[in-house]
Amino acid sequence: MNRKPEVRYNKRTLFLFTAALLTGFCFAAEKPENLKKRASEIHHSVLTVDSHTDTPLQLTQKGFDMSLRHDPRKDHSKIDFPRMKEGGLDGAFFGVFLSQGPRNPEAFEKARKKALLLFDTIDAVVMRNHDLAESAVSPEDAIRLKKINKRAVFIGVENGYAIGMDLSMISTFYLRGARYITLCHTKNNDICDSSNDTIEHNGLSPFGYEVVTEMNHVGMMIDVSHMSDKSLKDVLSTSKAPVIASHSCARALCDNPRNLTDELLRAIAKNGGVVQLCVLSDYLKTPDANPSRDSAMQALRKKFNNFRGLNEQQERAAHDEWNAMNDKFPQKMATVSDVVDHIDHIVKVAGINHVGIGTDFDGGGGVDGCFDVSEMGNITLELVRRGYPESEIRKIWGGNLMRVMNKTDLIARKYKQSCRCK
Repeated sequence: MNRKPEVRYNKRTLFLFTAALLTGFCFAAEKPENLKKRASEIHHSVLTVDSHTDTPLQLTQKGFDMSLRHDPRKDHSKIDFPRMKEGGLDGAFFGVFLSQGPRNPEAFEKARKKALLLFDTIDAVVMRNHDLAESAVSPEDAIRLKKINKRAVFIGVENGYAIGMDLSMISTFYLRGARYITLCHTKNNDICDSSNDTIEHNGLSPFGYEVVTEMNHVGMMIDVSHMSDKSLKDVLSTSKAPVIASHSCARALCDNPRNLTDELLRAIAKNGGVVQLCVLSDYLKTPDANPSRDSAMQALRKKFNNFRGLNEQQERAAHDEWNAMNDKFPQKMATVSDVVDHIDHIVKVAGINHVGIGTDFDGGGGVDGCFDVSEMGNITLELVRRGYPESEIRKIWGGNLMRVMNKTDLIARKYKQSCRCK
């Protein structure tokens, strides 16, 4: 059973108070340079894995080179291999992302081809940079690559739209290296209702229940980010494996439908799953009113059909105009302190074994103090400043996610063994 954080903090407070009485100085008075040194040592000793990035959107841009260090303020790129090393990020899930499009056989075939092309793109980038990174499909891969100072590139599929109505695509994507599928995005699909759309299926569709079962059988982690509350509850009532929310925050601190209520946080913990905190300002803190930006955003969405059903050329144009809009109407960003406020809340509600980090870099992620991957260590610094020990930081930065990966794989292997015995 998880330790309740209130008890943990009380014990920690008692320990510090006693230490202050005995030694005459308080841990809280630790010199800033010593605190930074200790945080850096912890950050680089633990396995750090980011569960969600949209970096493949950058990889499809002409001339983008992952082996070079980019300036996030100039080209809006948040991740490359040099900055991953600089920021102490050992591994990241690169998202095979598909915006929601029409739901018919012809559109499903286009979606399938686009997804496979993104897999090819990721594979090609990793092969070109074999001295810096390798593909990873298991926790053991990530640990091995950390030891030889290489970055681990995992793959996740964002939006179950990519499988159409074909369950066999789950195995196809698994064999290509994907280890989770986000069941939907910002619009409903044939699997479930989205958190940002109207009620269509009232949760999982009949096909969606089949998808959940098949993902359990294959060993593919189920990602519940972007799902409606009812869809998520249906997944939890069906899945035999723990789930992940690859990039979601706490709704109690930021009332956004993309975030998770305390009830859902507790339900995911009961399932054995993990909530990977999204480092995206709109999900961390309710944004200040900005009429000019809101108007420009509305016009951009209208111009690009709410970013649905776009071809490759239109997606690139939308990507460029989105960045230009952000430059013209800069948003007041949340801070690293806001990030750790959400971690604190999830720990309090769900427990230390059920929280992680999924930045959504290159898909909108980035806050003041952790604007790109080179500044990831600042999250660890804030955790250390608030009294989190290395053992808990290790869980937050990858341990919890790796545990869910292993459990999902174990359940699938047991299923396959039982099938062979029949």
